[in-house]
Amino acid sequence: MISRRSALAIAAGFSALALASCGQKAATTSAKDTVTFSILSTESAQNMESYWKPILADMEKQTGLKVKPFFSSNYSSLIVAMGAKQTDLGWFSNQSGLEAVRRSGGEVFARTFDPSGTDGYKSVIIVPADSRLTLEGLLKCDKTLNFGIGDKKSTSGTLAPMTYVFIPAGKKPETCFKTVLSASHDANLAAVANHKLDASTNNSTALRLNAERSDNKTSKVKVIWESPTLPEDPIVWRKDLDPVVKEKLRQFFLTYGQGDTPQAAQQREHLARLSMGGFKPADNSHLLVVREMEALEQLGLAKETGDQVKIAAAQKTLDGIKAERVAAEGKAGLPAPAAD
Repeated sequence: MISRRSALAIAAGFSALALASCGQKAATTSAKDTVTFSILSTESAQNMESYWKPILADMEKQTGLKVKPFFSSNYSSLIVAMGAKQTDLGWFSNQSGLEAVRRSGGEVFARTFDPSGTDGYKSVIIVPADSRLTLEGLLKCDKTLNFGIGDKKSTSGTLAPMTYVFIPAGKKPETCFKTVLSASHDANLAAVANHKLDASTNNSTALRLNAERSDNKTSKVKVIWESPTLPEDPIVWRKDLDPVVKEKLRQFFLTYGQGDTPQAAQQREHLARLSMGGFKPADNSHLLVVREMEALEQLGLAKETGDQVKIAAAQKTLDGIKAERVAAEGKAGLPAPAAD
C-alpha cells in the first residue's frame, strides 16, 4: 500500500513532468512561429536596421513567421550565435558563412546577386585620393605607414588581401606597418578618407554604396589594388530547422523582388539599398571559392617555412578543393575555372 507521503511525491513528480512537457511544447511552438535572422553590420547598426527593416517586415508577411533581427559587426559573434541556436538563419560573408557551416551546424541555401548584373565583387586596397602611395610602396614594409584591415573572418577585408597580396610577397601586415587597425569597411573607408590611415582594405560594393549616399567618402579615396572577382554573399540557415519553416523561408528568398508587379518593384528598391538584386538558390558548394582561397593562403604560409612535408600537405589540400570546384561547376553546367 502506498503511503500518503509517497502518493504526494508521485503526484508532484507527475506534475513536474507535465509542466516540463508543456514547457517543451511551448518552446517548440515558439520556435516554429519565430525565427531570428542575423545581419552583419558592415555599417552602423542603426543604418543596417533601416535598410533591413522593410525586408524583414515583408518576410514576416509572406511567411507568417515572426522575424527577430540580430545585428553584429563582429563576424565571430554571428557564428557563435548560430552555434548556440540564438539565431536561425542569417546574411553572412563568405568566410564567416564557411565557419558557420563548419562550426555551427549551418547550411547555405541561397546567395545574393548584384542588381548591376555583375556576379560578384572585389576586395580592394584604398588610399587617400591625393596620396602618391602605390602597391609597391605599400609592400616596402618599412613600418612608416598606418594600415587598416578587416575582421579576421572578413573575406574581402582580410582573407583576399592576405591570399593575393601579402603572402605571395612574403609579407605580414603586423611586421610591415607602424600600426595595423582592424575595423569595419565603413570605419576603414572613413579613416582613409580623413587621412587617419595611409591605406586600408575594403571592397567594391562598400565603395559603390557609399558613393550613392550623401556623405560620399568614396570620392576622397582611390583604389591601388583589386582582387579577382569574389562570389556574392551566402544566406545560411541551421540545418536542424523545422522543414516546414525552411520551406517558408526558401520560398520567400527565392521569390523576393522577382516579377513585374508593383510589389516586386518596391521589394527591389529595398534590396537596392544593400546593393542586392535578389537571391538565387545555392548550397555549400558556393563556399568552394573561399575554401580555395584559404588553401592558397595555407600553401603560401607553408612555403614560408620551407618544410617540404607541410608544403606537400598544403598542396594536396589545395588540389583536392580545386577538383571539388571543377566537379561542382561541371555539375551546374558552368565553365571550368581558368588555370592559376
